[in-house]
Amino acid sequence: MNDDRLPPVAPEVTATLVEDLSPRLRKRLDAAVAKLAARPTHRDGDTTTIEVDDETELRLHAPGGVVAKAEDITCGCLLAPACVHRAAAACAAPTADPAPEPAEQPTSEALEASEAPEALELPETPGPASAADPGTASPPETASPAQRAAADALWAAGAAVLEAGVDGAGAVTQSALLRAAHTARLRHLPRAAGAALAVVTLLRAARAGDPSYRTADLVTALAELLGTARRVGTASGAELAAVRGRARRPYSPDGSLRLYGLFTEPVVTDSGHGGVRTWVAGADGRLFTVGDVAPGGAGRALGVADRAVRLGDSALTHRELGRAGLAVSGATVSPDGRLGAGKGVRAVTARGAAWTEPPLAALWETPPSEQVARALRSTSRYADPDGGGSDLLFLDVELLGAVREPGGACLLALCEGGVRVRLAVADDEPALAHRDNLALLAAAPGARLRIIGRLAPAPHPRLALLACSHPTGEGTIDLGLDRLRRADLPDPAARAHLAPPQPTGSVGQSPLYLLERRVEQTVPAGRAALGMLGDVTAETSRIRRAGLPTAAALLTALCASAGRRDRDLFGRLLPADTDGFAAYWLAAARYTAAVAESLCSAAWDPTT
Repeated sequence: MNDDRLPPVAPEVTATLVEDLSPRLRKRLDAAVAKLAARPTHRDGDTTTIEVDDETELRLHAPGGVVAKAEDITCGCLLAPACVHRAAAACAAPTADPAPEPAEQPTSEALEASEAPEALELPETPGPASAADPGTASPPETASPAQRAAADALWAAGAAVLEAGVDGAGAVTQSALLRAAHTARLRHLPRAAGAALAVVTLLRAARAGDPSYRTADLVTALAELLGTARRVGTASGAELAAVRGRARRPYSPDGSLRLYGLFTEPVVTDSGHGGVRTWVAGADGRLFTVGDVAPGGAGRALGVADRAVRLGDSALTHRELGRAGLAVSGATVSPDGRLGAGKGVRAVTARGAAWTEPPLAALWETPPSEQVARALRSTSRYADPDGGGSDLLFLDVELLGAVREPGGACLLALCEGGVRVRLAVADDEPALAHRDNLALLAAAPGARLRIIGRLAPAPHPRLALLACSHPTGEGTIDLGLDRLRRADLPDPAARAHLAPPQPTGSVGQSPLYLLERRVEQTVPAGRAALGMLGDVTAETSRIRRAGLPTAAALLTALCASAGRRDRDLFGRLLPADTDGFAAYWLAAARYTAAVAESLCSAAWDPTT
């Protein structure tokens, strides 16, 4: 049975079914989930049936596509409804996206009032610090007691995952996360709730052996969950609004826009979705995207590129829009720059602009170091949501030649200020043109190109190459869709006077990885695995010699906390300090991310 064949189940439904199990059945839950995964299923309308055995069927009823109530999962076994099968089915199914929140989130005061018993209304009596006094400023808003309690529950659930590791974070541990996420959602903390659901999804992928799972993704999700939960109790005012987050990214009106196409990139996801994203720029330099992504993989991505853009009355295809223009009225835009395609949007084809013409030429006039600073604000692992911005860089480069790396070859180029940047393949999907095009460009050292790439945060300048000017100087190339030919490269005789290929040295590794790997090591095996490392003096000494004393102190404290087990007066071991260990782990995870971003920024600055 593939869990994709099961309808999504609301988080609170899964949590309720697991909480209702007896302690004995909870111990059997993970085995029951694995057993159900091997059983046949079939779907008939809104009902999905799992054959538990030759005589027993389990049904998931999903009106509207989601199992929204515990009663919608029924089992025909003799122990139902108190059997383990219902909970196992919920744990095996994907987690449903939460219902959207109201447009306006209530303030902390409104939340407190709604959670308190009804009280008599008393006449308002102005006091010396009354809000009616224009000279008195009201204190900044803080989280309500209910929100702080919900955040504490999220922290405890996240700390339990760190304690157990992936191997020990089974259905019961995931259920605690789902319950905490549901409560946080009811308390209007969608950002933390979303982080908890992301942790559950990644835990399930890790335990199922999903090839797309990466430990680094779970590290980021756990640190986001713990960090956001901790900030709820201390944030106020605008910071509290950012910590709360929003359930959905709303589209807001943006009036009339004159847009100029930049390029189109294919999008192929690990989940089997495919499509394209076309980037356009406004007259003021703002970047926007028009996308079309749906189930279908690389084949769909290549096909959609030649379909009409879903925006107003435009008949342009995505490929054409990447080189043309649009005049849009009634535009709606999300905080991350996606253009809405609502009924009130009108769009007609207009003249585009070359990359060397205004307003597009201005994108290449910003110094690379400033572009990287902007991109890092967008790509930061723990940036506040709705921050906007883009991770694209616009550079003029001279190609130097290929350089070999452990993961394969990339293209070395020289940009402004003498900074050498490595241009890597944006997507290894064989059906796309990225790798073949990069190999051809590597055969043209000395060629000068105008390029667009996505910043790849690393301690050395690095980009995923997305588009470039045509090597002959005519037009542009979407490197994932258009295929270069050797005839498109400059004549070698014409390049004889250009600089010869430069030597391509290796990139050194910062000892920061010694702390990063301990942070990652905790996630698969839990706190105990880190506690068995023993003496880490050699590692901390190497980190200090590199000028990173804080990293060395964090590594020492993290490993000491992992191995610490106090005893009571009778010599019996006390429970491990899961909260203390989670706090050290969070500090180490956030610190390594911040230093990595700082090293990336410094690498692009020719003055450092």
